[in-house]
Amino acid sequence: MTRFEWRSSLCASDFPASAHEALRLRVTDHTPFNSLGWLIAAEQALREGECLHVLLGWEADEMCLCLPLVTGLERFAGMRFRTVHHLGYPMADRLALLSRLDAENMRKALELIRQRLPHALLQLNELSEPTGEQSVLAQWMAHSSTGERRLSCRVPVHLISDADHQEVSGDPRYKLRRARKRIAACGAQVRRITPDAPSMGPLLQALREVEAVSWKGDEGVGIFATERSRQWMESAFTALAAQGLVRVVTLELDGRCISYRLGLLEHGRLYDYNLAFLPQHADLGSGRVLLDEWIRWGLDEQWRWIDASRVSLENSSHQLHERMTGQLEHWRWSFYSWRPSGLLLGFGLRLWHHVKPSLQKWRAQRAGNSTAANTSETQPATPSTTPGLAPRRAS
Repeated sequence: MTRFEWRSSLCASDFPASAHEALRLRVTDHTPFNSLGWLIAAEQALREGECLHVLLGWEADEMCLCLPLVTGLERFAGMRFRTVHHLGYPMADRLALLSRLDAENMRKALELIRQRLPHALLQLNELSEPTGEQSVLAQWMAHSSTGERRLSCRVPVHLISDADHQEVSGDPRYKLRRARKRIAACGAQVRRITPDAPSMGPLLQALREVEAVSWKGDEGVGIFATERSRQWMESAFTALAAQGLVRVVTLELDGRCISYRLGLLEHGRLYDYNLAFLPQHADLGSGRVLLDEWIRWGLDEQWRWIDASRVSLENSSHQLHERMTGQLEHWRWSFYSWRPSGLLLGFGLRLWHHVKPSLQKWRAQRAGNSTAANTSETQPATPSTTPGLAPRRAS
């Protein structure tokens, strides 16, 4: 028999941390973003108006479900709807669903969530799924007014092998050579860092300073862009550094960090989480050199995989695409309730899917017509060959 219980915090002294970790390790494709250290940092960074509700499932004394959910309000088309997200959104790059329940008990879990947390939309982002296995979340689709399983991204991954002892071939080889020559010419040095908890704070401060003046800082899209995210990153990475899970490679000039890659390492898989560089050193090509340093470090310490923890779904510029040996998919699951707000929001989604192809076609035609018109305006006019008329000068 499965029994369920609700908790209001992961930080409570009586939270079953050891049972949670045992469950995490039993779930295929678990990541450091599922760890208590990361999730507690996420709880501590919740915004005003957001509330945490943790649904636990037990079979005897063994935890078989841990689903930390955050309720809040979001705007869609100018209207506010109550939504539920997995704790960690949107800073957690890849999550596994910490569940060992069968389909029937997962259906019961959905009923409990709807009873305790009335909502229009329940959305779980960046979920990875074991290859060849059907997700138990498919049951939730069948019991929702509208359900959507949408691809978030295809993440490039690199399997570390003996071939990596040799220099990479093709165009990346010449890009790496040029970057190394520039770096050697200016006297910068590559450094590997495995921080512990006491050293993590000063290291994060150095990384924050680089990001602040990079394009990520200018556009406000970095992991340290807000006070909330700074608090989250400091708490999370300090906790994970205490477990020996943090790795950093930096490029330093005159003792100052000018470029870095920040990653999380667990069970031989390195998640390349974030990078930034000083704009005045953009021409060094440091990102590619530091990515190659990840691979060399992996060879030295027998890591198995280097992953881009998340990329854009389209037009991704992550440099691991040059070295990838495979891809992993992240999915976004959306479940719309049977409440009036859920029915309305679900109807809006279905309407958008119906209208979107026509809108995209119209935009493409408009762009094509605009391009054709601009081309016509800028092309030189053909001289007239009509008898008695002088050739026209191109405007």
